[in-house]
Amino acid sequence: MIALILTGLVALIHIYIVYLEMVLWTKPGGRKVFGTTQEFADASKTLAANQGLYNGFLAAGLIYGIAVANNEIISLFLVFVLIAGLYGGLTVGRKILLVQALPATLALVALAAGL
Repeated sequence: MIALILTGLVALIHIYIVYLEMVLWTKPGGRKVFGTTQEFADASKTLAANQGLYNGFLAAGLIYGIAVANNEIISLFLVFVLIAGLYGGLTVGRKILLVQALPATLALVALAAGL
C-alpha cells in the first residue's frame, strides 16, 4: 500500500512537471520554478514542451502500472524516473535529485520491501 501511494505521488509530480513544461514554461510562474528569463523561455518553448511530453509518458506508465496492479511495470517506470532524475541532477541541477530521483527511489524501496 505504501509503495502504491509513493508511486502515485511520483506520477502526480510528473503530471505537475508536464503542466510546468507544456503550459507554464513561458509564464512568470513557470519561469520562476526553472529560473529562466522570458527570452530563454520563448526560445526554448518547443523543447520544453517536448520534454514535458516525455514526463507525461512516465506518469502514464506509472498510472497504468498502478491500474493493472503490475509491480514489474511500476518498477520499470520508477527506474526510468530514477535514471532521468539522476541524469538531470548531475547535468541540470541538484534540486532534480530531490524532486524526481528521491521519490522514485523511496517508491522502489517500498515496492521491493513489499510495503
